[in-house]
Amino acid sequence: MLVLSRKTNESVVVGESDSPEDTLKVTVLEIRGGKVRLGFEAKKEVPVHRWEVWQRICREDRSTRTSSRPATPAQDLDRWQDDGGNGSRSRAMAMTVA
Repeated sequence: MLVLSRKTNESVVVGESDSPEDTLKVTVLEIRGGKVRLGFEAKKEVPVHRWEVWQRICREDRSTRTSSRPATPAQDLDRWQDDGGNGSRSRAMAMTVA
């Protein structure tokens, strides 16, 4: 796991520098009383979810899939949890992390 420190209004970008349209930009919007508000910018087609919501979606998706389909993050949820993998529009989305 990569751990970074950021102050309010500082950002982190995930993705390739030669393909800015395929990046995820995360900006610290506010830090107050043990809570951090984050803003996410990515293509509209990229879903952005809180971890617990993503886990629920994966469990629901797993229960509706047949075992003959190729492995997906939903079918491989345990590996993602162990690795600390993160499941997350060109519109901004703000989220509070406690």
